[in-house]
Amino acid sequence: MKTTRRDFIKISAMGAGGVMLSASPLLAWVPSFLKLKDDRPDDSKAKKYPNFCEVCFWNCAGWVYMDKDNKIRKIIGNDNDPHCNGRFCPRGTGGVGMYYDEDRLKTPLKRITENAKQKFVKISWDEAINIIANNMKEIKNKHGAESIALFHHGSSGKHFVNLFKAYGSKNIAVPAYAQCKAPREEAFKLTFGHALHSPEPLDIRDTKCLVLIGSHLGENMHNGQVQEMAEAIDKDATIITVDPRFSTVASKSKFWLPIKPATDIALLLSWINVIIENEFYDKEYVEKNTFGFDQLKNHVKNFTPEWAYGITTIKPEIIRRTAKEMANASPAVIVHPGRHVTWYGDDTQRLRAVAILNALLGSWGRRGGFFNPEKAKLPKYPIPAFPKPKWTWKDIVPGSYPLASSGVTNMLIHASQPDFHGKNKIKAWFVVGTNLIATIPDIEKTIKAVQNMEFVVAVDTMPAEITGYADIVLPECTYLERYDNIRSAQHREPNIALRVPATEPRWESKPGWWMCKKISEKLGLEKYFDYKDFSEVIDWQLKKIGSSLEEMKKIGVKKIGRKYDDLFFNDNETHEFNTPTGKIELYSTKLEKLGFDAMPKYKKHPEPEDGYYRLIYGRTPAHTFSRTTNNPNLIDLKKENDLWINPKVAKDWNIKNGQKIWLQNHQGKISEFPIKVRVTERIRWDSVFMAHGFGRTDKRLKRGYGAGISDSEMISDVKIDRETGSTGMRSNFVTFLTELQT
Repeated sequence: MKTTRRDFIKISAMGAGGVMLSASPLLAWVPSFLKLKDDRPDDSKAKKYPNFCEVCFWNCAGWVYMDKDNKIRKIIGNDNDPHCNGRFCPRGTGGVGMYYDEDRLKTPLKRITENAKQKFVKISWDEAINIIANNMKEIKNKHGAESIALFHHGSSGKHFVNLFKAYGSKNIAVPAYAQCKAPREEAFKLTFGHALHSPEPLDIRDTKCLVLIGSHLGENMHNGQVQEMAEAIDKDATIITVDPRFSTVASKSKFWLPIKPATDIALLLSWINVIIENEFYDKEYVEKNTFGFDQLKNHVKNFTPEWAYGITTIKPEIIRRTAKEMANASPAVIVHPGRHVTWYGDDTQRLRAVAILNALLGSWGRRGGFFNPEKAKLPKYPIPAFPKPKWTWKDIVPGSYPLASSGVTNMLIHASQPDFHGKNKIKAWFVVGTNLIATIPDIEKTIKAVQNMEFVVAVDTMPAEITGYADIVLPECTYLERYDNIRSAQHREPNIALRVPATEPRWESKPGWWMCKKISEKLGLEKYFDYKDFSEVIDWQLKKIGSSLEEMKKIGVKKIGRKYDDLFFNDNETHEFNTPTGKIELYSTKLEKLGFDAMPKYKKHPEPEDGYYRLIYGRTPAHTFSRTTNNPNLIDLKKENDLWINPKVAKDWNIKNGQKIWLQNHQGKISEFPIKVRVTERIRWDSVFMAHGFGRTDKRLKRGYGAGISDSEMISDVKIDRETGSTGMRSNFVTFLTELQT
């Protein structure tokens, strides 16, 4: 068998957990803990440490409790945290499983070739740091500092960002931007002059009408929003769910619109038509605050519910009734902007339609709509200015994706390809806390790129698929074992949250800040990490705002208080928006100037051929993507994903409920593993659905290996959003294989 420069290596027991004789320590410990009630420490006497969850981006603040044997006993929410209000979701409480998972990366690893076969060997931290620093120096001398790209996700990524900027590279990308929220951020910025950021400033608890278009709220477990939605439902708010699938939240809705996939813009334009033609819009708000209403009115005049019916399959009377429901609730109405919005390649325009609809209903800056968030400002720890790089990701293909305001992951992968002929090439990768193999669509392209790199470092808590392609693997300790930057996130009231290590890192794992500091010392960049322990930085910042590390260890969360009483607009005042016209732009002058459509247009997308079905993917409340599908706690809640198939389709194929099948997409990609079928009326006949993050492809993950199918395997046809460079991933169609030919 031919050996490539960088084969995928299965990490053995040397760097990850070996085969367990029974259950994991956590699962073995919990039952005994539940039985020995008399031995349970009183909460008032147990040691507790403040932390904020790292299982998803919501970062709920909580308390980590340690028992008398210095074992992590439980994690609960902090009552003063507006992100969670003292209540953690299943993933948050199950996060302790990340700490106890025996499959964790345990030591630094180095790729070697022995007897023509590549494998990993255990090395010391000193050797790992020296190898990394020497390679970074060599690559900088040969190609320039800019030729190394950083891909990161999660809190610890901020330390590596500082390292890379100090080194001289701004080729930095967070996959959550171009693979998740870029079109939403840029569309709302074009319309209102402000991006949404996280958590989104939605006043769901006081809304009278919540419209969810492709947003699986409740299954994605965005904690604060789920709690507020429950409050809104208790107050008899109308929920309108637009989804080809009868999701959990659809079951709580007054209206479920099972839309034909890829036709969402047509529905949105038709709603706008009904609201304008029937004068349902907030006239005073629109006249005072918006630009381009007359152009918009003329633009949508032919987009009637009858026109939309032929495209979306949603009946005209339902389109009219739901538009009236929104109008009746105005301005206490939210057309939810979603989170993962990279679908069909025209996503910025679709989210523009969402923003315009909210503007017509007068919800921006109004109670029950979108509030004005505020964020606590923390002083920056003093470090020297970063050097200016000679080029960045924007110079790889100049002029591409003019609205992208953050590094575009797929652009950096494009510049990493062996057949890329541009002047500015990527020669090495540093991957921190993100599994690019499962995260980025078109896996083959990602693998081709990583195999072309001169040097690859992967930093993670778990042996994710990407670590199998690294030259050096660094084991990061979990969020329960380290300090990180103070959480300062926007909300109704500015607040900060502290993360403190509850216990020492297991095995030889280390925090990200420690790794960066050690690498910086070898590169002569130690002045950018001028502290012995990162807690010094935290304490310095806290004292500058009138608090301290000592105080925050006791309370975990501190609310700062708003400077001004401007949570919502004062309707008697004139408002200036950060757009070229100073108004809410229904007609985008910036898009027009850049040569794009100033207002959204519906454009027909490819449809599946006979025998093929559109692949729709989503979330499950028990897991956060692939990062938790080996978690010993959460795997018990959901061990594998299943494939939702409409009964009509199942009958046509003679497929039974519970049967295992393989999938093949329209470009010939066949799933590595089979998936169990769930026959249900809750999915349209032209589509199938599965949860994302399953079907892990290496035996080193003993629980996640082969459990279901990885939807990423099936996503090879990617439609790129011209405005932002984001990857539209819902243009893939699959058919069924009941057996594989050998």
